[in-house]
Amino acid sequence: MRKFILIGSLLFFVSLVNGQELYVFTEPASNMPAHTISIKLTDHFVTSDKIYDRFSQRIIPQVLFGISKKLMFHIGGTMGNMHTPDFRFESVNFYAKYRFFSNDAVHKHFRMAVFADASATNAPFHYDEITLMGDKSGIEAGLIATQLWNKFALSGTVSHTEVLDKSRNNKVIYVPARAYQSMNYSLSGGYLLFPKEYTDYKQTNVNLYAELLTEQLLDINKYYIDLAPAVQFIFNSNAKLNIGYRFQVSGTMQRMSTSSWQLSFERTFLNAMKKRT
Repeated sequence: MRKFILIGSLLFFVSLVNGQELYVFTEPASNMPAHTISIKLTDHFVTSDKIYDRFSQRIIPQVLFGISKKLMFHIGGTMGNMHTPDFRFESVNFYAKYRFFSNDAVHKHFRMAVFADASATNAPFHYDEITLMGDKSGIEAGLIATQLWNKFALSGTVSHTEVLDKSRNNKVIYVPARAYQSMNYSLSGGYLLFPKEYTDYKQTNVNLYAELLTEQLLDINKYYIDLAPAVQFIFNSNAKLNIGYRFQVSGTMQRMSTSSWQLSFERTFLNAMKKRT
């Protein structure tokens, strides 16, 4: 009986979470299944940074919680050597997303969600680029809209970020000037390449992604536009391996690097928070 329940749960997971929406660099409006816990480990690295001119990386462990079909959140931290000569603890991070609209049909749906992100880091204040995953302390809030058509999913995100660094309120004049606010935009597309047809929940999914990621600083007139292709493998409907490469196609701001790699592995445990009867 337990075997049938497990298989049913996994098929339920496949029906709810479409692989082509599990973007590598951004979040979709859809949520992970209710009562679910995921463990995720990400390695983000650059082959040569602007400070130390060497291979630098950031390890990002996270725990993801599916509270209900509408609400989920992540907690995590970062460790790395991107801002320091030695590898050390950098930051803690909290992310929450609430899906407030869903129009679902057979093989297609349109969903919208709001999200908030907060981070506290002890990394030095380097570069114009504003990111909350280890580089800056701050808060971010935004809106996501995702449309699925059969094997293709398209998602757009707009958000506003505020850096909460102690230097923001002092009277020191920094040269070059520091940026504390940004608008962020993304457009992400995902396509389910394999399998052509589902016959078993153990089939390996292969998804291809292309994401356009942009940031516009509000304190100073600087920006970047990045393109990020990626490939994703989903095993047994509960384990996910991501490989992505991100590079700048246009920009004027000072950054750690204009190209980077990202590898991540995530393992999902269905009904992990559901009371057993």
